[in-house]
Amino acid sequence: MYEAKKIEQKWRKIWEKSGIYKVKDKVKSKKNFYHLVMFPYPSGDIHMGHWYNFAPADVFARLKKMQGFNVLSPIGFDAFGLPAENAAIKRKIHPKTWTYKNIANMRKQLKSMGNIYDWSREVITADPDYYKWTQWMFLKMFKAGLAYKKRALANWCPKDQTILANEQVVNGYCDRHPDTLVIQKEIEQWLFKITDYADDLIDDLENLDWPEHTKLMQKNWIGKSKGAIVKFNLPKSDFKNPRSRTSIEVFTTRPDTLFGATYVVLSPEHPLVEQITAKEQKEKVRHYVANAHLKTELERMSLEKEKTGVFTGAFAVNPVSNEKIPIWVSDYVLMSYGTGAIMAVPAHDERDFEFAKKFNLPIRTVIEPLYFQTTEPGKIKEGVPFDERNAIIAIVKHWKEEKYMALKWKKVAWGTFITGGIEAGQTAEEAAKMEIREETGFLHLKLISDFGLIHGKFYHVPKKVNRFAHAHTLLFHLENGKREAISDAETDIHEILWLTESELKNFLTPDTHQRALEMLEGKAVFTGTGLLVNSGKFNGMESEAAKKEITEFIEGKVKTQYRLRDWIISRQRYWGAPIPIIYCKKCGVVTVPEEKLPVKLPPLKNFKPVAGGKS
Repeated sequence: MYEAKKIEQKWRKIWEKSGIYKVKDKVKSKKNFYHLVMFPYPSGDIHMGHWYNFAPADVFARLKKMQGFNVLSPIGFDAFGLPAENAAIKRKIHPKTWTYKNIANMRKQLKSMGNIYDWSREVITADPDYYKWTQWMFLKMFKAGLAYKKRALANWCPKDQTILANEQVVNGYCDRHPDTLVIQKEIEQWLFKITDYADDLIDDLENLDWPEHTKLMQKNWIGKSKGAIVKFNLPKSDFKNPRSRTSIEVFTTRPDTLFGATYVVLSPEHPLVEQITAKEQKEKVRHYVANAHLKTELERMSLEKEKTGVFTGAFAVNPVSNEKIPIWVSDYVLMSYGTGAIMAVPAHDERDFEFAKKFNLPIRTVIEPLYFQTTEPGKIKEGVPFDERNAIIAIVKHWKEEKYMALKWKKVAWGTFITGGIEAGQTAEEAAKMEIREETGFLHLKLISDFGLIHGKFYHVPKKVNRFAHAHTLLFHLENGKREAISDAETDIHEILWLTESELKNFLTPDTHQRALEMLEGKAVFTGTGLLVNSGKFNGMESEAAKKEITEFIEGKVKTQYRLRDWIISRQRYWGAPIPIIYCKKCGVVTVPEEKLPVKLPPLKNFKPVAGGKS
């Protein structure tokens, strides 16, 4: 019988005494292999989660050793941090006492696993000999302009008196104290300028052996957006001080939608809010801003959250239409992204649409969808001219059932609604009724809705021509099932089916018809690109060209923006590495000389946090 406890204790003692896992910096004829696992936080005891982290990693380290590598597998303790300080306060002891007691216990437990760690190289991040080098790196970054201090909004836990990451806020409350509401607090804090490396972080993903979905998540987290800075002028009558700023700057990735901007929204933290708000709106706006500061960024950005806002009583001027549009304040706009102000285009943005519907603000369509067929069947033929024509897409509902007419084409793998051209002198409704009668024989139709135009470029396989169709999209209800016979020629082209909305989703092949289905389902907002309408001299222009043309027309500034924020590194708490900066009344901010490092954490008796973010 294998007595694990007895046998393993014996061999662990022998291994430790012989120094079998001590590693030399270099071994002749062997390549070095550095095998780093995440250092545990000294919370008191190791648990199964630790085992799942360390045991498989140890198997891999042993594999590399068997393959002939000189393997260094270091171990240590990530010893600074808020949990240790809170635990110490609760037990009325010093964080160092609590932390090092836990380290001794966890060291014993980790050794019992028999891992390949070189314990002679143990690292404890709370040791001055270790954080000396943390401070040294900070100084290097400070001198390079990559570490700086500023006042900024942050998630603040009133109970812990500390900053929280977004992930530490759960439904508006501190994850450690479910009864404590997190607030937004402006605090002076130290940051690392990681935004300087945003493009490098994106570009260097290409060579990483990571799953594609992980790379995509990383890119979305960095959130690179190319757009333009657009100025909305403010009438001077809206200012108390005539020398103050006379415009609101917004960052937009869609200058092609500028004619559809029907209102402007400021973040509650925007410096212009107080300045431009009309006297009769002051109380409402101040109340709204105060409530917004009680919400976290994640709460404010949630797509499920009901949109809220308040009118400032002030107006801005749309730079392309010269139309006066209202200025609102809403918490779905963040001061930390872009300029803290947005131009709202409700016809082409989901959040803006919800807001406009709630507050009865104008919704103006300025982009009509344009789709390019890039796959077979119907892929555009290179070098073949386009036959441009006006057309219809007719959606026909059954007279009794919740089903819609669809055509299954027999000579090409298409699934469509009724479609066809508009002849000279015909209206879209007349053309649609004629096509429905010719292709299906149904006679009694009632026009319910005109969804507008959908444009598409594709190769019409049966007619062997590149087609640029401008399709009026119409919804009809059949009043009854009466129909006449159709020609054999039409019968040879397609088969008539009756499908539900969900069945149509999988049946319709052209993107133009999928968009028609979205309109049928009530998805009025179109967020894609297309052809401009209701946009003055830019009508008919494609979005990409219009972005450039409109930006130049208004003398806007092209800009690249990122969702990535600079990294806040200061917690406003005691148990952490001191920042090696001297605040001199005469000289200002001065770095501690490198030869004076480490700046040791003072052994304070009273280390509890105080109101205002100091400890």
